[in-house]
Amino acid sequence: MSVKAKFQCNSIVEIGHFKDSLAVSFSVVYGTDGENADYSKSTPAGHLTLNVCKGTKGAEFFKRGDYYYLNFEKASQ
Repeated sequence: MSVKAKFQCNSIVEIGHFKDSLAVSFSVVYGTDGENADYSKSTPAGHLTLNVCKGTKGAEFFKRGDYYYLNFEKASQ
């Protein structure tokens, strides 16, 4: 089983105490129409922040204002 959530990237900022890192912040998408309404029923609220290293694919991938899916699957230890 897995749970899929839809997020929007709100900000990308340099982290002062980590010279080569960016803080990428997201919030769950909420809406009443179409696909967004379906996600709002299951994941009505939430925030996520990732620290990514500058110069990596992760740092280049995320763009402020863009939308992303996040799939949660149970992992073994």
